[in-house]
Amino acid sequence: MSNASRFGNFFKERRIALKKTLRQFCFESELDPGNISKLERGILPPPQSREKLEEYAKLLRIKKGSDEWYTFFDLAAAETGRIPDDLMSGRKIEDKLPILFRTLRGQKVPNEKLEELIKKLRGA
Repeated sequence: MSNASRFGNFFKERRIALKKTLRQFCFESELDPGNISKLERGILPPPQSREKLEEYAKLLRIKKGSDEWYTFFDLAAAETGRIPDDLMSGRKIEDKLPILFRTLRGQKVPNEKLEELIKKLRGA
């Protein structure tokens, strides 16, 4: 992947919002500037480890539970082809994915199946 990723762009925007150059941010955070540069440019994929993502979110001063928090984790999951962990824990979301895929493709999904998906996604 040679173009910057959505996750990488988000990471970079948050770093810049802190008014930190790449080198400043990495020096203060004890991170390797080469790896963070590659992450921001989409050369390296987002980490899959929840712990590493939480570490990065903390360093970027992303408040836990905020919209930015969920965006950060959702972008990381999407770019690595995963469903966010908080949506998978203890649920059978994967059973409903075919309905979601058909919906995203614009195929007709019966209303009762769509309602079932909505309830499942809401945790009902």
